[in-house]
Amino acid sequence: MINKQFEHTIVFRLFAIIAVVFGMLTLKSGGMVLFTDGAAHQAAGNYVPFVLWFNFMAGFAYIVAGVGLWQQQPWAGKLAALIAVATIAVFVAFGLHVLNDGAYEMRTVVAMSVRSGLWVTIGLLASILGVGTRTMVERV
Repeated sequence: MINKQFEHTIVFRLFAIIAVVFGMLTLKSGGMVLFTDGAAHQAAGNYVPFVLWFNFMAGFAYIVAGVGLWQQQPWAGKLAALIAVATIAVFVAFGLHVLNDGAYEMRTVVAMSVRSGLWVTIGLLASILGVGTRTMVERV
């Protein structure tokens, strides 16, 4: 039987990897739209600038949070919760933009839903499992 503490560490490591990879992909895709005039910029369509800039900047926070989760740092769970709250706030602002007949792409709705769900999940897991607590550091 696998030790529960070991299972918790595996969960944090898995979400840490997901956070870092997600952050790197976010920086790459957002940067391609923001800083080039190439195919990615053209394919972006009716992107909403404040959402794109938020997501691009959040990509750095995703990587930092992922590294913190990997190292089981106490601040990592707080950062994950902050990312979740900020993402939901931007999602709400995006919703207001859409309600005011602003141009948008449906993929933004999907992307913001995925981002919100991921960071709420990571934040809750960090809170429930106690990332960074003494018992967490003693695991494995």
